[in-house]
This record gives sequence, structure tokens and C-alpha cells, in this order.
Amino acid sequence: MVSSEKDSDSTISNKIQRHIGMSMRTIRSNIFQDDHACSERSTCVSNNLTGTLIDLASRNNKSVKSSSVTEEQLLELSQAFSDFSACSSDISGELQRLATLPSSENNHAAADVDKQPEPEPEPCVGFLQRENFSTEIIESISPEDLLPTVKICIEGLRSTSVAVKRSAAAKLRLLAKNRADNRALIGESGAVPALIPLLRCSDPWTQEHAVTALLNLSLLEDNKVLITNAGAVKSLIYVLKTGTETSKQNAACALLSLALVEENKSSIGACGAIPPLVSLLLSGSNRGKKDALTTLYKLCSVKQNKERAVSAGAVKPLVDLVAEQGSGMADKAMVVLNSLAGIEEGKDEIVEQGGIAALVEAIEDGSVKGKEFAVLILVQLCADSVRNRGLLVREGGIPPLVALSQAGTVRAKHKAEILLGYLRESRQEASSSSP
Repeated sequence: MVSSEKDSDSTISNKIQRHIGMSMRTIRSNIFQDDHACSERSTCVSNNLTGTLIDLASRNNKSVKSSSVTEEQLLELSQAFSDFSACSSDISGELQRLATLPSSENNHAAADVDKQPEPEPEPCVGFLQRENFSTEIIESISPEDLLPTVKICIEGLRSTSVAVKRSAAAKLRLLAKNRADNRALIGESGAVPALIPLLRCSDPWTQEHAVTALLNLSLLEDNKVLITNAGAVKSLIYVLKTGTETSKQNAACALLSLALVEENKSSIGACGAIPPLVSLLLSGSNRGKKDALTTLYKLCSVKQNKERAVSAGAVKPLVDLVAEQGSGMADKAMVVLNSLAGIEEGKDEIVEQGGIAALVEAIEDGSVKGKEFAVLILVQLCADSVRNRGLLVREGGIPPLVALSQAGTVRAKHKAEILLGYLRESRQEASSSSP
């Protein structure tokens, strides 16, 4: 939440500088505070030169265009997620563990065999107890021939034996991995209601197989309806809070898949998905952070979810990721920040958490797309805020903005010119009000 400390330009500016540390942006910031200092480029910077730089950037573009973000622009922004937002099935990639039972449940020392109780009666002995399940066989079986196998697996999901449940969920996970017709068959056969209780299973492997099976099934449009109508969302959020690292990642991806249905976004947020996604963003692996970013981006197209994300503390880790240039996640974090900047609470928190400084750094050192994202967010922050414009100047934002307006992409140039126009406008207002 936004700090209750005194909201002054100097306090926020100092906080931002402590957050980011000494950099070329900080050095330029100090230069702007000393009219007699000279930059490393041997250019003496003063208030007059500040105005000159702004005027230079807008010399060939006198009229500043509207800063409103169009749907087309946001769609293009969303392409930053193209490397993982397709929600690949069975994202954990650990197929060698599929349908593998712990050795303690299958193998006993020879001397103890006679002492062990008889195995409890279980359905489909010889299939669900098999440790290996050939993907080659799966790919060659028609859905009609596979139906008895699917029914056996669904029966296994309802077994009283954890081992059988685990094996049945693992085999359905694999059956649903690659083939759309298999997903349809499994969904139509009633597997979804039988898998959902396993999301709360105390056995982590059973839970992992069940959540990944549901992820794979959710890639079929018709199954999304089955999964949400069966009440899976709250149980997926439970996995997001309590599961293994892989289970949490796949639960996030399953929620992302369900959120592709527009009407599901609000209900997923209302069920409490945002806070555990922020936790995954804070403490997850790189894979987990990417999955959390993607899911947050999709959910935060809804205003209420933007508010929930800000309240849950999403802004600070997002700003931290922006500052970590080279991590591979800065661009994705900026796309989510751009969404949160669409509400006043989001704007305030981005500034409070040092976002202006991090975004100036991104304009300097970020990727081509990153520069576009950064300037777009700054346009939102500064459009109606004289205070934020002043912070942008103090953080040394003018030189990189001028450079971007001259050598960036078409969109980056346009947004940089808009932003420089705001700064020029504030300077002119300040001059006219001076005695």
C-alpha cells in the first residue's frame, strides 16, 4: 500500500535514489541539481539547457498528441508474453516421473515379503500399477480404443488407495498432454470432477499430477467450462498456495488458461488468486515468476483485479524486475506495470516504489521493446501530474528521452515527444507564474 509518510518531492526522490543506487541516471540527477557542474559529455547543464533539450525534441512536432493508450497498442504490448503465454501443456517437463510410484510402495526386501499384508484390492491391477506408460502407444491409439483406458483411470481417481489415485492422475496427465481429441474424450468421460478433489490431496505427487492433468485438459475450450463449472478455481488457488514449485507453476498456468474466457477473470480474482500469484512473483523460480507475470497480466485487464494486485503488493516486485535489466523479465514486468498504471492507486504506488527511476534506466539500457514500454508507462504517470514530471526531470530523464525521440522506434519516438511536451508545458507554466 502507499506509504503514509509525508508525500514530498524531495522525500520520494531520495527514496528512489536509495532504491536504485548510483548510476548514470543518478549522476545526471546530481548534475541537474548543480548549475555549475558539467556532464561527462562536457556539456554544461542548466535550467536553460533543460528547456533547450525539450525544445529540440519537439522542434519538428509542435503539437503534442493525445496520450491515451489504444487497444491496438495494448495488444502489441502483450506480445512481450509470446514466449510463454501460449500456456504449453505439462509445463513442468518432468515426464520421467509420470506414473512412477515410490519404491517403498512397490519393492520390499525379499526377507520381508511374507510379512507384508496382502495388497488391497485395486481396479485395473497391471495397468495403474505400471511404472511406465509409453507415449508411443498413446499417440497411436484412437479415442474409441482409448475409452476403456480412460474409464479405468477415472475409476482409479476414486480409489481409496493414494498410490492408485496418483498413478491414475499421472496417466490422465500424460493422455491429455498433446492430443486435443484425447482432452475431449477425457473431459466428456467425467474426469474433471474426479480430479478436482485430488488438488487438496496431502500427497504432493498426487496433487502435482492432478493439477497438471487439469492444466492439460483446460487447453481445450469446451473443457474450460467443465473445469470452472465443477468449482476448480478455489482448489487451483489452494495448490498455488500450498503445492510444490512445479504444482504452483502449473496451477498458475491453469488459472491463466481459464482466464482466457473473459467472464472468468473477475471470478478468479474474487476467489483470491491475486495474492498467491504475487507471492509466486516474489519467491518463485524464474519459471514461476514468468508464469505469475503472465497470469497477472491476463487477470489485470479487469479493473477490480488491478486494485487487488496493487493491494496485494504486486508493484514492488514488478519495479524490482524492471530494475534487473538482463534478467529476461524486465519487459514482461513493464507490461503488467503498464496495466496497473491505468488506475490512480497503481500510479501512486509505482512512484512510491521507485518506478520512475527504474523506468528511466530502462529507457537508457533496456531492449528496444523495453524502451517502448518504459516511455508508455511514464506517459501515463506524467500526463496529469506536475509532481511526477518534476521527479522525472530530477531522475535525469530528459537526455535519454531526447535520444529516444531521435533514434527510437516510431512508437517510442512518438511517446517520447509526448512526454517531452509535458515537461516543456510544465516549464512554461512555471515560468509564467514566477514573479
